[in-house]
Amino acid sequence: MTTSRLIALADCNNFYASCERIFEPKLEGRPIVVLSNNDGCVIARSNEAKALGIPMGAPYFKIKDLVAQNHVVVRSSNFSLYGDMSSRVMDVLTQGVPDIEIYSIDEAFLNLEGIPNPLIFAKNLRQTVRQWTGIPVSIGIAPTKTLAKVANHLAKKNPTYQGVCLLDSPDVITTALKYFDVADIWGIGRRYAVLMHKHGIVTALDLRNQPKVWIKKNLGVVGLRLVDELKGISCLSLETIHEPKKSIAVTRSFSKRVTELRDLREAVATHVSRAAEKLRKEKLLATTFTLFIRTSPHNQTLPAYSNAITVTLEVGTQDTTILLEAALPALESLFKEGYAYQKSGIILGGLLPEDHVQYGLFTHRPYQEKKAHLMRAIDLVNKKMGGRTLYFGATGIQRSWVMARKHVSPRYTTSWEDLPKALC
Repeated sequence: MTTSRLIALADCNNFYASCERIFEPKLEGRPIVVLSNNDGCVIARSNEAKALGIPMGAPYFKIKDLVAQNHVVVRSSNFSLYGDMSSRVMDVLTQGVPDIEIYSIDEAFLNLEGIPNPLIFAKNLRQTVRQWTGIPVSIGIAPTKTLAKVANHLAKKNPTYQGVCLLDSPDVITTALKYFDVADIWGIGRRYAVLMHKHGIVTALDLRNQPKVWIKKNLGVVGLRLVDELKGISCLSLETIHEPKKSIAVTRSFSKRVTELRDLREAVATHVSRAAEKLRKEKLLATTFTLFIRTSPHNQTLPAYSNAITVTLEVGTQDTTILLEAALPALESLFKEGYAYQKSGIILGGLLPEDHVQYGLFTHRPYQEKKAHLMRAIDLVNKKMGGRTLYFGATGIQRSWVMARKHVSPRYTTSWEDLPKALC
């Protein structure tokens, strides 16, 4: 019997690598790795790079020889490009479905309720995403979120599905789980996978068939829900309402060790400006912030120092100037000469909706409202014209401390300067 309620999981294939290929078609079929901040470690790989045995999280300096020998394309992380392409993909996925839960930058759950032919719909949707954005996606369809994850895994790994896998009947689901490694189930970590293998539980079907008493004893209530999901009993609903953030953090490592307070001030001011932009985007106010600076925890040859300070604000704010006025004096209280600093950051907390602001007794409200208009104007200009079109002088001009990105690609979709040019 075919199940009436179906959920789809659309997952972009090797998303960061796919973004790098959109405007450089010559990279198609070539191995690609994307590096973390300061070009430190591998955070994304194309299928070709995976086939070479390049592990996720590998330090770049350790794989340089392997990269050179196999002509691997190396890219620094370009989150401006990735974030914009994610928005474009999600906009396409939203069309034609009653509800969508954006699960991550490259994944979304779709409610297919009321759609007459889910398989044909998913195939057409996959084609549309590729045609309109250039990003390849795999789609798994099933009665529950956990089974949709299983179906997506099969759609991505098994060429016979051609990018779309439908698990819509008990027999089809059982067959899929019979050959599905228990370690690949959504929510099963490495520790639980080891435990299950010790008890002879090798496949997802083995787990589904375990007695409830054993599941509850070894996996708890979460495990019971997971097994119910494998049985086709939905326990995880689509979270279509955006949950407000509990904190906003901006932290960065420096491209070189920083010893001067001036450079640290520029870095912290930059972090504060970025964090305030995020606040305004989320329509939130911060009532506290924690500022920290530290030297490298891995360098045993230089003096070590790490310190942090938490500041409570008189009134919740999303105003960059107010946060700068509080953060920069706080930095001066933390700074000590004679140390080579490797990282700094700010964490905004006590977040409230922006319409919950409570002004102080002596707050000049018209002035604050004018400043709020100024902040929105700055954000609008930077969104249209590119980041740092307008910026606060405290963030610096030369900024020698900015993290290393030697292999970064252009911001093709978010910067006028980097727009692709058609040659006639």
